[in-house]
Amino acid sequence: MELYKKILLLIIVFTIFSCQKEDGKIDFTFLQVNDVYEIAPIQGGEFGGMARVETVHKELLKENKNTMLFMAGDFLSPSLLGTIKVDGERVRGKQMVEVMNSMNFDLVAFGNHEFDISQKDLQKRLNESNFPWISANVKLKTKEKSMPFYKEINGKKEPVNETFIKEFSDEDGTTIKVGFISVCIPSNPKEFVQYGNMFVKARASYAALQDSVDVVFGLTHVKLTNDKRIAKLIPNLPLIMGGHEHTNSYDTIGSVLISKADANAKTAYIHRISFDKKTKKTSVKSELKEINSSIKSDEKVAQIVDKWQTILTSKIKNIIPNPEEVIYTAKTPLDGRDTPIRSIQTNLGEIITKSMSFAFDDSVDCALVNGGSIRIDDQLTGAINAVDIFRVLPYGGPVLKVQIKGRLLKRVLDYGLLAAGTGAYLQRFNAEKVGEKWMIQNKELNINKTYTVAFSDYLLKGFDIPFLSSENKEVLSVYSPKEDELASDIRKAVVEYLKKMESN
Repeated sequence: MELYKKILLLIIVFTIFSCQKEDGKIDFTFLQVNDVYEIAPIQGGEFGGMARVETVHKELLKENKNTMLFMAGDFLSPSLLGTIKVDGERVRGKQMVEVMNSMNFDLVAFGNHEFDISQKDLQKRLNESNFPWISANVKLKTKEKSMPFYKEINGKKEPVNETFIKEFSDEDGTTIKVGFISVCIPSNPKEFVQYGNMFVKARASYAALQDSVDVVFGLTHVKLTNDKRIAKLIPNLPLIMGGHEHTNSYDTIGSVLISKADANAKTAYIHRISFDKKTKKTSVKSELKEINSSIKSDEKVAQIVDKWQTILTSKIKNIIPNPEEVIYTAKTPLDGRDTPIRSIQTNLGEIITKSMSFAFDDSVDCALVNGGSIRIDDQLTGAINAVDIFRVLPYGGPVLKVQIKGRLLKRVLDYGLLAAGTGAYLQRFNAEKVGEKWMIQNKELNINKTYTVAFSDYLLKGFDIPFLSSENKEVLSVYSPKEDELASDIRKAVVEYLKKMESN
């Protein structure tokens, strides 16, 4: 009798649920990160860390199985890990793909920094990734034609699509199709990349999608001003999840929301979304979630991160014996963010160039480094160790002592100033422009005099400043330091200079 009652109860419950009608409403969640270059926590372990992001991801999946994890571009480069060699080959974002594979990213957009690495390395990362990529305006350019980027798996090429469709369903049977469009800023010209017009391609991909899905969202990697223009061109997008800027923002253009999280997963955006099939209305509730030390790391992802961090530490020890040792305490944040470091003199730029002079016992007249060599795109504050300095200057390289004619030095300084906003902008020590005159050690630059200048070795290769190379007749001599000298690696010079500052 008791068994009969239980069976009857199960039949009643099943009947109730099976008769439950589709209500036409469905909820889903988006978790957005963008511009993530570091897999491990930053700022002394206080913020960021992909293992912490994964903990948030899993919690959201428990809350709602219809949860998607997004990367809005810029993750393969730049990073300190990406510059090191493992088994004779530079890492070039391999560590990031491995971590993202373990996190089961649902969709990623191309960012401009994905094209920092070579076509060959990018192809390897595409092939290794188990997540879909999307872009409407970046194509692979060959000698014969342009074509979509692709993954090659078991000899078969799978093209990167211009759009992406995801289907959601809930317990009562409500089903919808959600579409995504994506464009990337054309700010990193490469021979193997063809950039289509961002706005034309965004509109075209939306038009191609709108009749086959219920709602379309944006996943972009462009400037905020570009996102705002896209929002005006496509006013029916409920949300654009964007990247490129490294500081969180949340804007509304008409009824279009535009969200950007902080770089390096210091924050992530959680978007809880409801869609009504009858009214076609979408509501979005967004939460900016700080990723900090209060969030436990996911064990599976943390194991992969720890593996790569161990490799990194061993490589750094080849140059600095105690990479984790605190060498300096920054009470004022040292500014290495991309925009300022490439536009104005910053306190971090001053420390680096003072270190270059320090490496030669201050026997140089001035010191110059291109802002583009400083790749941390962050502010350093509090306890700083050698690993932080390697993150600031991942490519390292020697500091060169160069005898140079005053006429050429003036041309170099003028060029660097006019290059504000680019990597060729010069951070300087003992070189300052006062009115219309350049001052070297507080004395007016004499174009007929010979000056001794500390240059980063990259600057003498003529990439950023085309006329500055050892081939120029006004470069009189170039001294390249020996391996045991402090100037043999710019990072060693900065570490030792900061130690001296800390002890004073």
